[in-house]
Amino acid sequence: MSAAVLPPSRGRSLLRRKRHALPHSLAAGLALMLIVALAATTGAFPLGVADWQALLQDAPTQGAMVLAQLRLPRVAFAVVVGAALGLSGALAQGLFRNPLADPSLLGIPSGAICAVALVTTVLSAAAAGLPAAWRQLAVPLAALAGAWGMCGLLQGLARLRAPGAMGGLLLAGLALNALAMAIVGLCTYVATDEQLRNLTFWQLGSLALAGWPVVIVLGMAVVVTLLMSRRWGQALNALALGEAVAAQVGVPVQSLRRRLVLVLALLSGLAVAWCGLIGFVGLLAPHAARGIVGADARRVLPLAAWFGAVLLVLADTAARTLVVPAELPVGILTALLGAPVLFLLLQRAQREMGAGG
Repeated sequence: MSAAVLPPSRGRSLLRRKRHALPHSLAAGLALMLIVALAATTGAFPLGVADWQALLQDAPTQGAMVLAQLRLPRVAFAVVVGAALGLSGALAQGLFRNPLADPSLLGIPSGAICAVALVTTVLSAAAAGLPAAWRQLAVPLAALAGAWGMCGLLQGLARLRAPGAMGGLLLAGLALNALAMAIVGLCTYVATDEQLRNLTFWQLGSLALAGWPVVIVLGMAVVVTLLMSRRWGQALNALALGEAVAAQVGVPVQSLRRRLVLVLALLSGLAVAWCGLIGFVGLLAPHAARGIVGADARRVLPLAAWFGAVLLVLADTAARTLVVPAELPVGILTALLGAPVLFLLLQRAQREMGAGG
């Protein structure tokens, strides 16, 4: 078999892009490591260089134990959750060709909330009969099952009522979202005071359940998705021109849609299952990425994951330190950050429309 030969000009251009991408990737990685180190050092219990040295030397000091058992797992958890949210937001926006899309349009987080509400209220007696270890996992496992169950219902309903149409998938997601939130409202109505507090706190978002096993599982899902992002990025670039155009250039639109919905369910389901609802990260990270690298999905996807990780690490650090010794729900801080940014994006879009008109 003969290998395909690129024209000399295109080959030199591709080589230059690869050479420029490497320093940018290294700079982004170093910046993330610096932010992680600062976040791990900041908190109610102040840490310093000596604690890092004790950790590296395996010296059992109090600061080293706090760093190893509490701070580093939590900061690493913020990195992988933020990366998952940013990446899932970029995939959703590319799939629906809508800069305001995120997995909530498909009802995936709503499915997680619905399952948690049912376990917290209606099925609380059954959950109380489980062993202690399983009781601690009841809420995360219910949220994960709810997210994936919503994904299955979404695919089945869209295939039954509007096969092959992206609009049908969106309408099915909105309908299931409304149904799930109605069930959540019913569960909230019948909940006791303690159940209502637990459900409300989970809905506001927290990274307090951080642990290395969860970090590893979600990190592996993010890494695999990033490895596939270049292939999906090419298809999303074609899809941005319309479903008909994408099909004409060889993009399997229906297969791509099913695959991306499953990926969105995996990423957002794992994130929501262990930390509750954290809004706006999936919206802001893709916008920030597109503002730097343009609309090319092959570049937007990894950069959106990076921005999502940075945003959530900074938000969680603020949540841990602003009201010491208490802790703010991180979802409140991301909402406070996201709402003004969305207003700025709206103003910019209006100016662009006015200039174009």
